[in-house]
Amino acid sequence: MAERRAVVGSRIGLHARPAARFVKAAAKQPVKVTIAKAGAEPVDAASILDVVTLDVHGGEDVILTAEGDGAEQALDELVEVVEADHDAT
Repeated sequence: MAERRAVVGSRIGLHARPAARFVKAAAKQPVKVTIAKAGAEPVDAASILDVVTLDVHGGEDVILTAEGDGAEQALDELVEVVEADHDAT
């Protein structure tokens, strides 16, 4: 199983527009991806409800995991989305 840690780049965290962008990117991946924060169970990264419910704030660490062919590349792409500052766009 591939795993990556990322720091949320948007000041507002994974809420509203940043969450929607992340979920859209996760849904396009060829493998199932989960996201978690410290002390929380991993959730489906392609579910907007699950991602928003995690209540991830800007500057917090998240853990992304995936398994299967293309997992490493999928996580590389998603780390970029998580770490980007979507507040200004």
